[in-house]
Amino acid sequence: MACVITDSDLTLHALLLKAFSLIPTSYYVLALSVFALTVLYNFLEVHFVRDALRGFRGDRVALTFNPSSEIYEGVVSRCRILHGRYLATPWLASPHFQTAFLNFFGRPPSFCYRRQLYTVHDGGTIALDWLLASDVAGGPYETGRVLSKDDSTPLVIVVPGLTSDSASPYMKHLVHSFAKQGWNVVVGNHRGLGGVSLTIGSRLHSFLAEKHS
Repeated sequence: MACVITDSDLTLHALLLKAFSLIPTSYYVLALSVFALTVLYNFLEVHFVRDALRGFRGDRVALTFNPSSEIYEGVVSRCRILHGRYLATPWLASPHFQTAFLNFFGRPPSFCYRRQLYTVHDGGTIALDWLLASDVAGGPYETGRVLSKDDSTPLVIVVPGLTSDSASPYMKHLVHSFAKQGWNVVVGNHRGLGGVSLTIGSRLHSFLAEKHS
């Protein structure tokens, strides 16, 4: 079917183009800038505006748990900080900003972990790095000290990000901060990270053998 263009259509198109041409270029630049900033704001997961609208009161910690579990009754229900609010530093209101800041500007505290290598049932090796509250309390550092079952000091288990380990700057800041507040801290490094070679367990070895057979 042929498409017929009439003089009225040409006139309408010409009027629209003329109308757009009358809009100052600065308006287009402003609109494009707002659009780009909006995309960047969401891409970087910035939440400054949301925090400001809420009066910088922070958000309640979101917990997913079984209220009838023993872990909740014994740990979560007694940990008041998990039932409070959290507010990030306003000018670092983005997880990406926080990571970049600590990596480039935040000098990590200087301390030494106590390393414990743990072998799991499939042959894999996991490095557990400990920092005890007594290690940062100013007393003598006892390299051979181990925790007893009767130790009543609160314990924090920290799991690094996907590609991080206990030596990452943000992890050292977090661990040292907990220890300074009187907590014993252990970092469970992922397999193949933390300076420990990836050991192939029996299950992974069998999987690779079947895949290439």
